[in-house]
Amino acid sequence: MAGMDAITIRPARPADAGAIARLDVDTWRTTYAGVLSTDYLVGLSPRRREIGWRMAIQRDPLDIRVAVDGADAVRGFGSCGPSRSERRFPGEVFTLYVAPDWQDRGIGRRLLTALFRRLTATGLDAAIVWVLRDNPARFFYERLGGRMVSHRRIPVGGRMVEALAYGWPDLPAYLAAMRSEDRGPS
Repeated sequence: MAGMDAITIRPARPADAGAIARLDVDTWRTTYAGVLSTDYLVGLSPRRREIGWRMAIQRDPLDIRVAVDGADAVRGFGSCGPSRSERRFPGEVFTLYVAPDWQDRGIGRRLLTALFRRLTATGLDAAIVWVLRDNPARFFYERLGGRMVSHRRIPVGGRMVEALAYGWPDLPAYLAAMRSEDRGPS
C-alpha cells in the first residue's frame, strides 16, 4: 500500500460523489454492525447517497474535502459548515469517514484539520462534531482535543440512540498548535 505522502486532501469534485457515497455506506455498515439494525444498514443506498453528495458538492465544494491516493481514489472524506444546533460552536463537522483499511495512518487527522481550516476561513472559529456514543471512532476526537460538550438522543434506523457532541472552542489556537506540532521541536 502506498505511503502517507501519496495521500492528498483536496476539495471534492462532482465526479467524487459516487466514491464518497460508497465509502459513506460502507463505513456505516462496518462501524455500526451490531449497534444499528441489520435491516437499516442493508437498506442504506449508495445511489441515493450519491445524489445527495453530488448536490452538496455542487452547492459548495469547499465544504467537502476528500483524501485521495496517488491514483485519485477516495480513501476518506469529510464535510463541514455552519452549526445546526449549538450556538456556542458556530461551526460543525457533519461527516468524517476514512476507509477501514486506510485508518490509523493520519488521514482522519488531516481531514479534520482541513475542515477546521475551511470553517475558520468562513469566519467560524469554534466547532462541534456529533457522533453516536457507540461509535468507537469517538475516541479519535478526544485524542485530537475535542471535549464532550453536549449529548442528545436522535432517531437512527427506527430507534433512538445516544449522540455525543465534541467541541473545539478555539479553532485558530487548535490550528496553530497543529502547525507547531507538525514542525516538531525547534
